Amino acid sequence: MNSLTIALAGLGGVVLAGVVAHGAWQARKAGPKRAEQPTPEPRERQEPRDLIEPVLGDVPTDALPLDAAPITVDDKPVSPLPIATVRRATQRIDALVDAIATLTLESPVTGELVLAHQPTTRRAGSKPFLIEGLNTETGEWEAPLPGRHYGELQAGVQLANRTGAMNEIEYSEFVQKIQPMADAIGAMADFPDMLDAALRAKELDTFASQHDAQLAVHLQARSVAWSVGYIQQHAARHGFVPGMVPGRLVMPSKEEGAPPILTLTFDAQAALADDPNQAAVRDVTLSFDVPQTEAKAEPFIAWQASAQALSLGMDAAIVDDNGQPLSPQGFAAIGAELGKLYEALEARDIAAGSMVARRLFS
Repeated sequence: MNSLTIALAGLGGVVLAGVVAHGAWQARKAGPKRAEQPTPEPRERQEPRDLIEPVLGDVPTDALPLDAAPITVDDKPVSPLPIATVRRATQRIDALVDAIATLTLESPVTGELVLAHQPTTRRAGSKPFLIEGLNTETGEWEAPLPGRHYGELQAGVQLANRTGAMNEIEYSEFVQKIQPMADAIGAMADFPDMLDAALRAKELDTFASQHDAQLAVHLQARSVAWSVGYIQQHAARHGFVPGMVPGRLVMPSKEEGAPPILTLTFDAQAALADDPNQAAVRDVTLSFDVPQTEAKAEPFIAWQASAQALSLGMDAAIVDDNGQPLSPQGFAAIGAELGKLYEALEARDIAAGSMVARRLFS
């Protein structure tokens, strides 16, 4: 357990005071602001504390499109604050997190030929892999596309993710899937040494385990329980929209297809009730996945400000996992530890929120 998660578990005991005075200013600054086919006995990485669910994998996204129907309360629409989107980042093979095999060709091949002989799945055990071609016209590496010609190909299998380090069985499966494709298109495949790849995977997994965290606080009703509609109404005012999972609301990222900045979760059974507005909810969890969210999106400020604003609007106490109130000093200590974590990730060229970080911490 790293220092950040220890800080989360140990903080509390001081009544939340002085937060209200700074809440409005922080709210303005925030704005509406790790198996498909499990391998035998893999070594499990310790998950980040309070991890709700992996966010990336093969890039699923649980934020609804921006033109999705608004939340309704008592048949009245409550539109979330508009979020301006930017272009979605593309997954790319990266030597920082991938073991890369090169496929040398005697002459260029078409994208159609490559696509016809690609493996039917893009996973080796619990590790995803990518295939790219060197476009003969642009000189850029890209995922194979029809109508293009490629003078060289490469395939990269991810060394680690939140299921742990890539093991030798997973590496062998990767080779078994790429070699037939190479044979079919007339390419000579050159794979990294398996033991070297496994050692790299263990080292990367160790680093990731030591720098993985998710921050979470609970909002607990002080008096009467809340209905689902009541939660949605207040959450919508602060930029949350429905997620794909019942009982989950998200504050979408400005980047299309990116993981959400914040998640607000509550009892899924209440959300699935015949009449959700008659269900009683007394606890919601507000969290964000640190490595998945870029620092410039200011997720910590948004997390703290949203907790404060929701606690005021919903008459809720902000508490840690032990039910102890989280003080302003507690938030400040968490923020200081978070800064150190961001620095460590950047020093490894795996900045929080970057595509390489999203892949590693998936």
